[in-house]
Amino acid sequence: MRGASKESLARAEEALAGVTVSEGLGAELFSVAKVLDTNGSLRRALTDPARGSESRTGLVRQLLGGKISDQALEIVTAAVVGRWVSGRDLGDALDDLSVQAEVAFADGQGKLDELEDQLFRLDRVVAVERVLASKLSDRTIPLEARQELIRGLLQGKVDAVTVRLVERAVDGRGRGFAGAMRAYQVAAAARRSASIATVRVATDLTEAERARLAELLGRQYGRQIQLNVIVDPGVVGGVRVDIGDEVIDGTIAARLDEAQRRIAG
Repeated sequence: MRGASKESLARAEEALAGVTVSEGLGAELFSVAKVLDTNGSLRRALTDPARGSESRTGLVRQLLGGKISDQALEIVTAAVVGRWVSGRDLGDALDDLSVQAEVAFADGQGKLDELEDQLFRLDRVVAVERVLASKLSDRTIPLEARQELIRGLLQGKVDAVTVRLVERAVDGRGRGFAGAMRAYQVAAAARRSASIATVRVATDLTEAERARLAELLGRQYGRQIQLNVIVDPGVVGGVRVDIGDEVIDGTIAARLDEAQRRIAG
């Protein structure tokens, strides 16, 4: 998001921070985002700058009052007061807020570490299980069937918040499963004011090595770093670290590639 939409999202996030997050809050916010996806006239009415904020909030209360919790209504109302660069930004904002609500609930239950670990592991499982990945992204298969598939695989193995977020990643709202899962991991890291570093190594790191690397990266970037370690024999020794758009590649494979380019060039 950019400009006014980013500022409006920030104000809605403040509203979220001011309510008691119940287990169902995330699902309620996501359901409103889905309604906006399918109702263009409502989306335009709630984001039309020509309509006063009182008119927009009055419409929200008229349509959603008594149908969602008071907490969800408060957050949606705070969102529609804002200005949005495009109509779809409001739905995207409510989607983001729904994820933040799920993460906040997990944190309140003392399960934030568990959630981060489960999201990362499931992301990796789907990345290597191509048949599963294909089925989850196949839009010719009804959404409910795809969600039932992943729900059945996860039943009793992960926390309920993880199940809800993975089901939401299958839905996607226009983005792929991998992109959604990555966004959820970033949201979980942001809850503890940390950044995610994806670390690729030929052999797994010990706990001491992980702690040392996280400490070094934290000093370099000036913030807490959450490591997601991927064992990848293709790195041929050394470490590759991805943090956002930045890449630190100290692998032997990278040096060999560079040497080959110099020879060829």
